Amino acid sequence: MGAKTRERMTEKMENASEKYRRVTEKTESGSEKYRRFRKEYPVFIYHSYQVEEAGEELKVSYFFEIPGLAEFHPTWRFPKGTQHKTTDRKKLLMNILFSLGMVELVSYWKITCSPHVIVKAGNLCAEQIEWWKNLYYHGLGEFFYVNGIDEARMENFMEMLVDVPEADFALAAAPMPEASEADFTPVPKEGCRVLVPIGGGKDSAVTLELLKEAKADILGYMINPRGATTETAKAAGLEQGKLVSVYRTLDKAMLDLNQKGFLNGHTPFSAIVAFSSLAAAALDEIVYIALSNESSANESTIQGSTVNHQYSKSFRFEKDFHDYARRYLPGSAYYFSMLRPLSEFQIAGYFSTCRAYHPIFRSCNVGSKTDVWCGHCPKCLFVAAILSPFLPQEELTAIFGKNIFEDVSLWETLERLTGIQEEKPFECVGSRREVNTALLLTAERLEKEGKPLPALLAAYRKTPQYKAAQQLGDIFSDYFDEENLVPAPWKKLVRKRCCGEAAKGRIR
Repeated sequence: MGAKTRERMTEKMENASEKYRRVTEKTESGSEKYRRFRKEYPVFIYHSYQVEEAGEELKVSYFFEIPGLAEFHPTWRFPKGTQHKTTDRKKLLMNILFSLGMVELVSYWKITCSPHVIVKAGNLCAEQIEWWKNLYYHGLGEFFYVNGIDEARMENFMEMLVDVPEADFALAAAPMPEASEADFTPVPKEGCRVLVPIGGGKDSAVTLELLKEAKADILGYMINPRGATTETAKAAGLEQGKLVSVYRTLDKAMLDLNQKGFLNGHTPFSAIVAFSSLAAAALDEIVYIALSNESSANESTIQGSTVNHQYSKSFRFEKDFHDYARRYLPGSAYYFSMLRPLSEFQIAGYFSTCRAYHPIFRSCNVGSKTDVWCGHCPKCLFVAAILSPFLPQEELTAIFGKNIFEDVSLWETLERLTGIQEEKPFECVGSRREVNTALLLTAERLEKEGKPLPALLAAYRKTPQYKAAQQLGDIFSDYFDEENLVPAPWKKLVRKRCCGEAAKGRIR
């Protein structure tokens, strides 16, 4: 975009922001903003995407626009890989990159929640349009809930129109012939190549260790690598040639509008991981993508609702994505979660034996920029709770820099994790029952050892949740969710290493 065009768009943003400031001298609710912005900015456009080679990288730039407000140009950079040049492989890659733009756009669309989305960058059939709307609607469940947008409904929150110029239609990304389920389910063999997204937490470390035992040829996948992700890769023994690092850059215009009070909130990031990893795998012809999402991610964040912070980590999304790729992106990698059959409880038990990762793993969003555990957020308390049946208190204190269970300021957070309060924290945390089981076992062990209970456990012991957990006992060591897409040989390994007696033997 030229300097004059950028200057005009900056002026438009400033004018829109000034108009917004005048209107909101009185406080607006999220619902009021939603209605007003949809009226003032009725259209969002996905204009195009551009792919260019830059040295050893492939740079992908997207062009989105909210007319009258701003243009957005987010970018991705991928290593070029082997890039086989057949026509089918090129077409597949372009379809995946177009699809990555479809999931990227929701971060920008949510600024105004424009009722009409016009897609000019590629072709979509009616079934695909419904698929994308379904992802947006459920992936934005937390966004709608937190902003108090009660009026958003699947049937009315968005109308999507495909408007590919006729002259460019033949070049536009379009559905490819559907592959059969049999063609789309490869049988893993020793030495097969597997791309493993690494987030820096305990879950991806467990996937890495299980696949190492399976003798897979593992490549670590990292988006904007940081301390914990790179350290996890090192701990897994992945050298530079076994790392696929990609870089995502958000457009500053979106961040500026967020600061100025336009709509903001949670988007389905794991869907970004899904499509971007599919692109990275296509560039290097990798057969499998192994995620580390567990069965516990299926539980809603708000009891009695479908609002789920982890929607794009749920099996519902995984299966939808699997079916979409099979039908519209045949030839792409087989995407599945290695840990889907498991509970967070079992994963924590296995991870307790992976001591090389204990000093370096991180899951705390608050401390992510400085690569530390903050020790005060729901994620820190959850990770400490779920690990507590398997590690001594001294080791947990070494990990978090404090005995989290002595921090009485976290009592309300504990209530939300255990179901005393109906709303779980909007974080990637396990199920309420898992947390109750973990706290029960830890409290019972400390009492058996004659040790005083730390403040949070002492208070928790007096709750109805503790008594209910006592009646149930350990209900997770034998758990195995059959609703999964794990290839059969690896499913057998997961069951053997993480369930039954293997899991029970790790409880202290």
